[in-house]
Amino acid sequence: MKKLLLIFSAALLLITGCAKKETADTTATEPTPTETTVSSGDQKVVLYTSRHYDTDQALFDAFKEKTGITVEVKQGDAKALLEEIEQGGEDLDADLFYTADAGKLAQAKEKGLFQTIGSDVVKSNVPEIYRDNDDMWTALTMRARIIVYSLENVDPAQLSTYEDLANEKWKGKIVTRPSSHVYNQSLVASFIEVNGLEETKEWAKGLVSNFAREPKGNDRDQVKAVAANEADIAIVNSYYIGKMITSDKPEEKEAVAKVGVFFPNQETTGTHVNVSGAGILKSSKNKENAVKLLEFLSSVEAQEQFSSANFEFPVNPNVEVKNELLKSWGEFKKQGINLSILGENNKKAQEIMDEVGWK
Repeated sequence: MKKLLLIFSAALLLITGCAKKETADTTATEPTPTETTVSSGDQKVVLYTSRHYDTDQALFDAFKEKTGITVEVKQGDAKALLEEIEQGGEDLDADLFYTADAGKLAQAKEKGLFQTIGSDVVKSNVPEIYRDNDDMWTALTMRARIIVYSLENVDPAQLSTYEDLANEKWKGKIVTRPSSHVYNQSLVASFIEVNGLEETKEWAKGLVSNFAREPKGNDRDQVKAVAANEADIAIVNSYYIGKMITSDKPEEKEAVAKVGVFFPNQETTGTHVNVSGAGILKSSKNKENAVKLLEFLSSVEAQEQFSSANFEFPVNPNVEVKNELLKSWGEFKKQGINLSILGENNKKAQEIMDEVGWK
């Protein structure tokens, strides 16, 4: 790993303009999707999504330009969308469910809302560990759950692993989101797979005992808490750092300039990663178009855009990372588990967090 640490005041210079569209790398070899024949009638695919990024809409527009297929988007909270999909059944006009976190995708699968994707192109574009074991959903973007630390109070040489955050030396110095959020549930779920149930429970107990305050807020709030010296350490998703650096809110820029980034477990099991992904709904009336959209979003062209404009890591291994902030972090070792396990372990993770008092 070329570079684990980053001082964000310097990074501000590195990433000027990084949110602008860059030319996609089309030299990588990948399977060719079936050509789309556009009829004289309307062609569409209806997408239910909990994501809310301009990057996504730009890609949907590019997909329409390329194929003639319109992406009709319905945005909302993931839980509310899942309830609507479940209640609508076969009569619902919806083809795809697109959301953040493998745990949410697993919930949709468990409810029986998905059908198999059946695309060799998607299977070629996305490694097996980032796809559902039964081909019910596929990852489309990746983010890492990293350690953010105070540049003023923490020597990065003190940092090593997630497990070390349970050490008493961090007493009263850690902040994170509440246990009700799936990001943290999936982190604990990954620990169950990597370290086993009992060891995970002991780690979670130690981590909670080191909290600086009761968990609250989102990941940006955790960064702000560290910047304000309310804590020394926070656990956050990596792409929020880029979002704060390029934010139009001065308080976010000022906060992120006071913290550094550390990718934990580089000498052991690797940094925990999670994904945004999508599955084709059983209610789909336009499965062929839905498959084509997944093939496009997992292609080199689209994956490079996710990375360049939204600070997310590509899941397609043929993509060259061009975003200057991500490049400055360098390569890092990732947990090597199939992300389907995050959904399978979710209930156990929630039970552990409740037992140890992670509110």
